[in-house]
Amino acid sequence: MNTPLRVLVLWFPDWPLRAALGGPPPHPPTALVQANTIVACTASAREHGVRTGQRRRVAQGHLSSLRVLPHDPARDERAFLPVLQLIEKHAPGVALLRPGLAILRARGISRYHGGEAEAAGALAAVLAEAGLPEVRIGVADGPFTAEIAARGRDACTVVPPGLSQEFLAPYPVQVLRDEQIAGLLVRLGVRTLGEFTALAPLDVRDRFGEHGARLHALAAGADSRPLTPRPPDPELVRSIEFESPLGGTDQVAFAVRQTADAVLLALGDASVVCTEVRIDMTDDNGTVFSRTWLHPTCFDASDLVDRVRWQLEALAAQSAKEPVDEARAFGGILAVRIVPVAVDDAAHHQPGLFGSGTDERLHHAVSRVQTMLGHQGVVTAALAGGRWLADRQVLTPWGERAVAPRDPGSPWPGSLPDPLPAEVFLPPRPIGVLAADGAAISVDDRGALSQEPARIDGVAVQAWAGPWPVHERRWTSDGGRRGHRLQIVDDHDHAWLVFRTGERWWVEGRYR
Repeated sequence: MNTPLRVLVLWFPDWPLRAALGGPPPHPPTALVQANTIVACTASAREHGVRTGQRRRVAQGHLSSLRVLPHDPARDERAFLPVLQLIEKHAPGVALLRPGLAILRARGISRYHGGEAEAAGALAAVLAEAGLPEVRIGVADGPFTAEIAARGRDACTVVPPGLSQEFLAPYPVQVLRDEQIAGLLVRLGVRTLGEFTALAPLDVRDRFGEHGARLHALAAGADSRPLTPRPPDPELVRSIEFESPLGGTDQVAFAVRQTADAVLLALGDASVVCTEVRIDMTDDNGTVFSRTWLHPTCFDASDLVDRVRWQLEALAAQSAKEPVDEARAFGGILAVRIVPVAVDDAAHHQPGLFGSGTDERLHHAVSRVQTMLGHQGVVTAALAGGRWLADRQVLTPWGERAVAPRDPGSPWPGSLPDPLPAEVFLPPRPIGVLAADGAAISVDDRGALSQEPARIDGVAVQAWAGPWPVHERRWTSDGGRRGHRLQIVDDHDHAWLVFRTGERWWVEGRYR
């Protein structure tokens, strides 16, 4: 007879909210939204009728003051990684089920502490001391039963060996997390897991298929999922401390060269490369300045040194532009810490048999230019959403992740359709749009031109189209920004996009 696999599950209630709000509960009424649907909400929001799965409008109907934030699964994982590392220090072999839910084998830690309940209490004490007092722990014969136990009212629930089916029997079938099968079972009069397990396994398989048979086994406490321990993270962080504060950018960059080499050696020993790094600088006031840097491929030692120098230059420039009180003023650097945040398998970044060709040469050339000109010296362009051409262009330093502040795929009433002008003037330039008699053309309240355009910037007009109104943020106190656009082709076969706002015409872009 096989001995059941005893596992210990740690559950952190409302973890996505904790990751988003950055602190332990209780939290103010807050909900996380994805695709206009509530995916997580605080206990204070649930008290007013807000539930996961509700549409955003329905949730705000229950509580008009509900704070709504976008859900970011990547943020949940990043925030949970230090928790996993803390658990692993006291119980090796922890595995991640999902952010906010971790699992490990109960045998080793229970033997060390003299029992499963004692082991759970020791872990809870460690986590509470680290600022995570809300953790719930469940111990049972399998992951499913242990998770249900962890979600109970008690801080720690231990299900005795062999009693999983009895423990699960009172729970509703909705805990199986299959809305379709659970709904059908309820319509058939089967409302609890105990009633579900009373059905014959062959009948369940014939009616619900293999997936239904799997859920039937879970309801009976038979969970045979393998537990794959999370491999321990290699120690990749390297730091350096200086005997006296260093104020010069070149001094600090030269001093951290060996530290950068040490980081690359540690990465090489682990057969990984770094694609995202965080650099922490501590000044003589004890203030820590942190910044995360990305790389289009992977960092080498010189790249890390460049990022240290650029970060120090940015700090010095910011300190000069925005003076703060003397106690928090930026001083010389006492310590530098290089922390690889994201790593990748080194095999994914090996050059091909005959070299990687153009991409490798391009990256090398661009990186050399960026080293000479600084971090902002080489930028890449990305398309964002917006009505004005200047709003649709986002410039990001080479190597950083381009994040469009406005979704280009969203509808933007009044925006210019494709094709877009090849040249955009930043800022827009004043231009003259005149009628045949030399009078300046205006646009009335109904969007009609006073006369047909005849000359633009002294050149005869060959063709024109428009005007099209653009009016955004009209609800603001100043009435927002408004104007009327025209497309004009002159006799030199130059196509212009112009707009009138106030009493003047401006050129927004030119087609090529």
